[in-house]
Amino acid sequence: MAPNSTEEGSSTLDSYLDVDNCSYTTAWLWLSTLQPTYILLVSMVGVAGNGFVLAVFCLQRKFCSVADVYLGNLAAADLAMVACLPFWAVTIARDYSWTYGVPLCKLVNVVISMNYYCSIMFLVLVSVDRYLALVRPMHPSRLRRVVWAKRACWSVWVLAFLFSIPTLIFRSVSYIPDLDVQACFLVFPHVGWKVPRNLTIIVLGYLVPLPVLVFCTYHMVKALGGRHRAGELPGVRREKRATVLVLIVMAVFVICWTPYHVYRLLDTLDYFEVLPGCLWGHVLDVVEQVSSYFAYGNSSMNPFLYVIVGKHFRKRVKGAFRRVLGMDWKQGNITTVSKLPESRKGSRENEIRILPRGQSDA
Repeated sequence: MAPNSTEEGSSTLDSYLDVDNCSYTTAWLWLSTLQPTYILLVSMVGVAGNGFVLAVFCLQRKFCSVADVYLGNLAAADLAMVACLPFWAVTIARDYSWTYGVPLCKLVNVVISMNYYCSIMFLVLVSVDRYLALVRPMHPSRLRRVVWAKRACWSVWVLAFLFSIPTLIFRSVSYIPDLDVQACFLVFPHVGWKVPRNLTIIVLGYLVPLPVLVFCTYHMVKALGGRHRAGELPGVRREKRATVLVLIVMAVFVICWTPYHVYRLLDTLDYFEVLPGCLWGHVLDVVEQVSSYFAYGNSSMNPFLYVIVGKHFRKRVKGAFRRVLGMDWKQGNITTVSKLPESRKGSRENEIRILPRGQSDA
């Protein structure tokens, strides 16, 4: 999900407009200076990395596993989000002047909003898949079928869009006289709508998925503790290697997004004036920016985790490169026959030859 400037633009604007005797601009000037560069960096790395992951999945010859389906959709969600970030990098550099019109204001922020819900739900699905593969390998489940995985992914995309409908409805472009700009920000009919929205994000995007992730992680780690048991089947070892990658991806996601949800909770308390003082409100605005940008980085980290941790993924990368460069000797157009024993010379089938497949030497 996007930070204040992208997902909650109204709060950023409020920080400029609220001058109740304790306003300060040093932190905002510092953030506004760093934001465009940081966002563009995350965008470029994320587009290249997630595009690379999707290309590898598309070029592989083998059928995708259930985990591949989920991780591929996760990469697609991240790719869509980081592709929208340059709009906000330019907007922030122009002092929040949105010049792309209302349709793009809504579309860009809906995609950013959908990314968060998609990410957490895809991680829940892949963690359940790893749990079934590693902890309950002798109990076949429909959830471990590719066709069911694809249906689950379609359901996730639909749910993420439904959860993002408030952004679609209430995002708009309006003139801000104090800033003299046309800004794209979220305007609810009543300020009290912020509370149910915060609770929706916290509950659906964190508190509900977290117990599932904790349960699966606990049992997967417990199963991984016996990875050197004698007589372990090769297939089980492969499942364990894939599970290690999934665990690291989940851990990075939780680390990146937990500060953002802590902010959401504090923001809700601030609405009820549990934490009084306008200075505290400004501090929360800055905290939201920092925690949101920290969460942004998660969308560009996963491809590096696949390459660094995923041994199986690295093999797929090599296979994809061989296929692109025409170096797949088993399936390519060139067949090489090695030299045969001296005693079998003279037989036409045993001659040393390097011929295009299907071509005779007549």
